[in-house]
Amino acid sequence: MLSYQHIYHAGNLADVHKHALLCAMLDYLTRKDKPLSYIETHAGRGLYDLAAPEAVRTGEAAAGIGALEEGLPVDHPYRRRLVEIRARFGPTAYPGSPLLAALSLRKGDVMHLAELHPQEFQALSQVMAPFGAHLRPEDGFRAARALVPPTPRRGLMLIDPSFEVKADYAAIPGHLAAIHRKWAVGTLALWYPVLPAAPHAPMIAALCESFPDALDHQVRFPPARPGHGLIGSGMFIVNPPWGAQDEAARLTALFASLKG
Repeated sequence: MLSYQHIYHAGNLADVHKHALLCAMLDYLTRKDKPLSYIETHAGRGLYDLAAPEAVRTGEAAAGIGALEEGLPVDHPYRRRLVEIRARFGPTAYPGSPLLAALSLRKGDVMHLAELHPQEFQALSQVMAPFGAHLRPEDGFRAARALVPPTPRRGLMLIDPSFEVKADYAAIPGHLAAIHRKWAVGTLALWYPVLPAAPHAPMIAALCESFPDALDHQVRFPPARPGHGLIGSGMFIVNPPWGAQDEAARLTALFASLKG
């Protein structure tokens, strides 16, 4: 349960999908002059070095953000955040979603981040120290249930487990239902992997039954290397903000440009 380390996968095609949608949603939500809460259940370390041996070894960043960044509009909120991160941390820095969110939020907005892995939590604490985030070294689903409804009530929760624990697929529909019962107005964004055996399919079927108005968006892509199991990325979004559907369509077109 504590073996997953995102440094091997930072900046991969799934990150591009997830982070582009996240930044687009936060960009819309922060246009209104009302404070919001941002909650993340599986935060990771917040900042990665794409020149680190772990990242170079897998080649996933080169096949991901390295291949697709220039396909994004220059003024895309995700691309703007990447420019900010590199200016602050160096040319090979890549942000996790907590750092993308921190740079997107405003004074008066509130951020809650949960991370169970001790080393990842320690690194997250250092990265997020300047941003005033509330950090919780605990299971993300337990934290999510404890935090809702948040203050302010308006806001977004990113649920981004590693799915190394296979029971997550069966448990997540119940988690989302419980969170939604307490926080019906919140945007709930669940990332999930698309694998050849499609273990996500029963989970998504159950979620679609519970949330028929949600946005379920998937992109497919070639494996980063021979034998690699990740062949796509999914985002299931309850209460998607205005514009999320359009952003999903743009990403579908962007990923369709990949060769393989």
